[in-house]
Amino acid sequence: MIKYLFPDKWVKYDWGKIAENLTKAKAAVLSLTNMPVQRSWVEALQIVQLKREVAGTSRIEGADFTDKELDAAMAETPEQLYTRSQKQAVCAARTYRWIAKLPPDRPVREDIILETHRRIIVGADEDHCAPGKLRERDENVDFGSPRHRGAEGGEECKRAFSELCRALREEFRGHDPLVQALALHYHLAAMHPFQDGNGRTARALEALMLQRVGLKDTLFIAMSNYYYEEKTEYLKALASVRASSNDLTDFLVFGLRGVQLQCDKLFQEIRKNLSKALYRNVMFDLFTRLKSERKRVIAQRQLELLKLFLESERLDLRDIQNKTLSSYKSLRNPYKALIRDLNYLLELKAIRFEKLKEDYRLYIRLEWPMEITESEFFRKVKEMPKSKTSDFLSSFG
Repeated sequence: MIKYLFPDKWVKYDWGKIAENLTKAKAAVLSLTNMPVQRSWVEALQIVQLKREVAGTSRIEGADFTDKELDAAMAETPEQLYTRSQKQAVCAARTYRWIAKLPPDRPVREDIILETHRRIIVGADEDHCAPGKLRERDENVDFGSPRHRGAEGGEECKRAFSELCRALREEFRGHDPLVQALALHYHLAAMHPFQDGNGRTARALEALMLQRVGLKDTLFIAMSNYYYEEKTEYLKALASVRASSNDLTDFLVFGLRGVQLQCDKLFQEIRKNLSKALYRNVMFDLFTRLKSERKRVIAQRQLELLKLFLESERLDLRDIQNKTLSSYKSLRNPYKALIRDLNYLLELKAIRFEKLKEDYRLYIRLEWPMEITESEFFRKVKEMPKSKTSDFLSSFG
């Protein structure tokens, strides 16, 4: 059993070894926080991010629930929560929503840490853990692999927690906010000041401190999802700090890499939504300007197809056929008309396809709005009804 080691310095690391990762993480944060965003669809992304965070922080601790059960737990007013795992997910979601509403100038102090733990525990684990209360004498915990012992319950636990809170006010302030967030995460996890919920509390408080660099509200990143996906490396990095007398270097390198990765992932998702918004604007602008009645009818069907692709990004031909029954059922040959419309869109390069073993898979081309010109669009549309049947999907035509 590896006993808790009281730090001689609370924020100790090798600057030369973390400098590159810190620079990359800060650059990723800057790119993300300076990107112009549309509130409505970024809020939708944030629901997904919160779900990833809650799933990650719960599953690291061994929670077991299906995606359907997680969706139920994530509801604002959840019902039918049967398992402890679901209840823990509910508490985590509520805690993160509370964190997002805290004033940005409210410092992370003892009261915030205890309140975060209380919210993590109440409704899930208070049958065996006092919410927001430090461990008392003889209330000891061990964790991890190899097994580590948290600070001894009672006086040592209270002293360690008090000294950490003092360090947050003093020593932490001389370091980068990203380093501060990760250092608090590590030290809370290492001392394990509570009977249960220590990891969840540490990761929630890390998220709170990341708000101070702009990663809040619509730009929240799911670090717990990263820790869960890299659980072996996560636990290894935590253990490495203990083995090196509380030198945070390995955990900082690991955590900063996660900040960069999660920022980049969210950045790419936001860029994809920007591309979809541009695609939607261009397709409506061009297709709705077709003049003849016949072309307008065909264009309406093609717009419906493009809406499907914007929603799903890729679809198999059989799926497209099933999803467009209402648009084509009144035609004399619905299937042939569908193939013709897809061929037109392929000819315009608005979509692309690949041949599967027994089907075709079609994809949206989000780069199309930046390639197509107005004159080229109308020229191609004018030529298509008169041109030779395209080779695209010809075996289905």
